[in-house]
Amino acid sequence: MSNIEIIAEEIRNILDETNQVREDALRLSREVVRLSANSIRASHREDYEEACVLKSEARAKVEETRELLRNKPEVYFTGYVQDAQKEYAEAELTYAIIRELPLPRHNELLVEPAAYLNGLAEAIGESRRHVLDVLRYGNLERAERILNIMDEVYYALITFDYPDAVTQGLRRQTDMVRGVLERTRSDITLLCQQRKLENALEAAMEQFSDGSNTRDTQGGN
Repeated sequence: MSNIEIIAEEIRNILDETNQVREDALRLSREVVRLSANSIRASHREDYEEACVLKSEARAKVEETRELLRNKPEVYFTGYVQDAQKEYAEAELTYAIIRELPLPRHNELLVEPAAYLNGLAEAIGESRRHVLDVLRYGNLERAERILNIMDEVYYALITFDYPDAVTQGLRRQTDMVRGVLERTRSDITLLCQQRKLENALEAAMEQFSDGSNTRDTQGGN
């Protein structure tokens, strides 16, 4: 007598459980992405309290997902779970860079190393946006400090020379970071030159004004 029905039922139960876990993980991952994106927007608005609340909520979802998939590595290492971790890491790292705080480590954030590195690369793009905002307010010194952080991150990222299968496409992200750095450095250099020119013109105008006043005084005498 064939036992195929018993075998099929056992496998069906296992796959039903896996499918349900997958659906739950997908829902949680979407929530992580949404909360992380909103946290980044709050950081750019300098609403740091709101940014912290949102990234804390995202962290709770990341932790919940990890616990849910503790015995389901075939789901945990699918693309959407790692993408959600990357978005969360980006939110945390963007906040740290903007606030000029020490960067949290990947195990502190409960994310995988590759997701962390890709989130770090994307945080540099968000940092450029912050530098441009800072430059609009004329805060050149702060912009240069953020650029130095971006530089340090880039030189760390280029040391990870592994296949894309290991780093989840980090090489492409690192190329993006290089372009972001070049454009940001160019923007800051342009503002520096503009400021020097303005200072030189102001000094020349003051010198011209002082000279005119001296001549007027001598002429009056």
